[in-house]
Amino acid sequence: MQARTGKKMRVLVVPGNGKTGRRVAMKLMGKDVEVRRGSRSGDVVFDWGDRTSWAGALERVDAVYMAYVPDLSVPGARETVGAFADLAIGMGVKKLVLLSGRGEAKALAAEEAVLGKEGVDVTVVRPAWFNQNFDEGEFYELVMGGLIVLPAGDVKEPFIDVEDIADVVVAVLMGDGHGGEVYELTGPRLMDFDEVAVEISSRSGRRVVYEAIEMDAFVAGLLGQGMPEDYVGMLRYLFGELMDGRNAYVTDDVKRVLGRDAKDFRAYVDEAVKNGVWEVNVKA
Repeated sequence: MQARTGKKMRVLVVPGNGKTGRRVAMKLMGKDVEVRRGSRSGDVVFDWGDRTSWAGALERVDAVYMAYVPDLSVPGARETVGAFADLAIGMGVKKLVLLSGRGEAKALAAEEAVLGKEGVDVTVVRPAWFNQNFDEGEFYELVMGGLIVLPAGDVKEPFIDVEDIADVVVAVLMGDGHGGEVYELTGPRLMDFDEVAVEISSRSGRRVVYEAIEMDAFVAGLLGQGMPEDYVGMLRYLFGELMDGRNAYVTDDVKRVLGRDAKDFRAYVDEAVKNGVWEVNVKA
């Protein structure tokens, strides 16, 4: 994609400090792209909940990578991302890449609010659950405690490495021919959480086991720990909606875009171990 000014391509990444966003930003900067990293407290102020912050972040931007926080499944997401897309197009943005979720009906509604917009190339990426949830995300503390307790039963998931997601996003932002595409990004194999625990244990030397739990007990435990009700409600939705086997398949979309296979979970674990992320008092 050529910048409209003939100068460096300018890309807005929002939020620029998330799991995918910060990686996308770093990879783009490595390709001599001018990156604007939007966040509530960063140099480029951006807040999904404050529409007055949008225009300043979009100033003279050629393309946008957008990851809606907290999730496209929450009330109001469809209207918000649709309004943002309209503003971006009105300000001259020519390419939008939206991070979505696999198998989520509510996320699909938000996608439809962006796909099909005139005057802009829109691409949707729908990744599987992130490998990095286990070393820098929601499941890190569970791994460190040696017990992954989740209401996931024995359902299998094709966990995807966030580095692969970022590589796909960068390729889409900088390349042509991706307008209107929906890429489902998965790792190369299906794994249940028990297999995840075994993989981490066998390669890290840290004993980790998986224990399935009923949803009501899971929710009660989180609320008992003082977790916000809206966050717990989102987790109830995600586990209840997605852990029914609907996403238990792999795709070749990473290879379609990048020309190479997606990273296997074992390679992710080996890299995490090498970086010491599961050592005592060390966190990625």
